[in-house]
Amino acid sequence: MTPNPLTVLYQDAQLLAVHKPAGLLVHRSPIDKHETEFALQYARALNGGEHVYPVHRLDRPTSGVLLFARDPDTARAVGQAMMAGEVEKTYLAMVRGWAPESGVIDHPLKDEPEDRRLRGTEQPVREALTHFRRLATTEIPVAIERYPSSRYSLVELYPKTGRKHQLRRHMKHINHPIIGDANHGRGRHNRYFAERFGEGRLMLAATRLSLLHPVSGEELTLVSEPEESFLRVLEVFS
Repeated sequence: MTPNPLTVLYQDAQLLAVHKPAGLLVHRSPIDKHETEFALQYARALNGGEHVYPVHRLDRPTSGVLLFARDPDTARAVGQAMMAGEVEKTYLAMVRGWAPESGVIDHPLKDEPEDRRLRGTEQPVREALTHFRRLATTEIPVAIERYPSSRYSLVELYPKTGRKHQLRRHMKHINHPIIGDANHGRGRHNRYFAERFGEGRLMLAATRLSLLHPVSGEELTLVSEPEESFLRVLEVFS
């Protein structure tokens, strides 16, 4: 029997919060039809086999806090709170270059449909807002592009909207792409870290989710430390 890859962070009568490892899909997707393992089914196993309802998404390569509702009413309430901007999310990311100390990325994003057949069709452009704060910088004596050394930053990201791949696309927009991002990042840097640490991963982790409990109204903060594969790469900052 396959061990459950999810770690329970919080559980009560209404909610189930887990840590999702990088590489695991949340639910079935038309892009990855061949996949047979999903966070949804593992969360259901943690819920005694009863159905659970994902109230937000994490991209497949993103690790961290993932929240499920245990009944439809709770799912609806939390979903409405997210739509209203009442749920605060915090992510940790390692990016190329020395990012500003803090800033706001206000850059609308065009929808990215999952169905490849719709990729060439006109898609709506939606408001997208991300706040960020730089936590650390480092410079390593390795020539990856045209400079004799290479610079990186560790940043906290606070998305205020929930567009698909928002953080990855926003960091690319300000020329500080996330390390390990195959679609929006820089291939040379991705390859360097994959070779140095023996595996490649997206250096993006959902570390905190704060919301008012849908029943008690009390503030609930769900926290998860980044997984080992993430922390290993952060050794470049020490």
